Amino acid sequence: MTRALRLLALAALLTGCAELQKTDPKPAAPAPQVTESALRQRAADQLALGLRQYDAGDNENAQKNLGASLEHGMLNKVDQSIARKYLAMIHCVSNREAQCRDEFRKAFEINPEFSLTAAEDGHPIWGPVYRSVRTQLITEREAAADASRPRILLTRSEQLLADGMLKYDGGDYAEAQRLYELALKEGLKDKADQVKALKHVAFSLCLRDKYRDCRATFVKIYDVDPDFDLTPAEAGHPNWTKTFAGAKAQAKKALADKAAADKLAGDKAAKDKAAAERAAKDKAAAEKAAKEKATPVPPSVAAPKKN
Repeated sequence: MTRALRLLALAALLTGCAELQKTDPKPAAPAPQVTESALRQRAADQLALGLRQYDAGDNENAQKNLGASLEHGMLNKVDQSIARKYLAMIHCVSNREAQCRDEFRKAFEINPEFSLTAAEDGHPIWGPVYRSVRTQLITEREAAADASRPRILLTRSEQLLADGMLKYDGGDYAEAQRLYELALKEGLKDKADQVKALKHVAFSLCLRDKYRDCRATFVKIYDVDPDFDLTPAEAGHPNWTKTFAGAKAQAKKALADKAAADKLAGDKAAKDKAAAERAAKDKAAAEKAAKEKATPVPPSVAAPKKN
């Protein structure tokens, strides 16, 4: 009996150990560590995906992924400004101008070299907002810089030019043109300011589809500065690329024709001057010879004879 009881107790003990082994959980696998490089790659992937979705017209998902790419704080400054740029564009085309303006401002603050391409700058929806933000930031920076140096008062013509630039950057091209023309009429002393005013008059005309007047204004610039040219970004603007190219060719031909005519006139003047100098010299020589011929020669005095 005792042996049987011991066997029963041993069986119960083994059964209990088996149950304990079944219920005893295995240690959990360690959670994967999120590294900085993994976060950086995830941000880059989300940025790339957002840009592809934007190009495909899926602005809703593009906005989500572009925003998510910024949350990690792992994008470099240029990529951050790119993400902000496309977020601004999405907000602008969705009639959310305040958010559009805010994203453009953040892009400038993150990356001081940030700018839109010529084609992007010329967009009718976000172009004026972008230029307005840029002008505002430039004004703020200049105001901060002015605080540390003596204030220079602008002349009336210079102030009109500055006011015109504000209107231009704000998208009010008709008013900007009016102010530029007033500045020119008032008399801008600096040649660079004259060129700047004329150039932006031309821009304002082209942006309002007044291409003939735009071209004529571009041509006028060459009377002030024969070596004038647009920057690569300006020259590539879709609103005036062809108009400026035609105006430049016309102005350069006119300058070349004028230079050729001036050279011919100069050569003729030089020949006429040389001929006149030769005639004057010949006349003087002839008068001298005639005078010498007309003067009587005194008789020679004979030397006294020696004894």
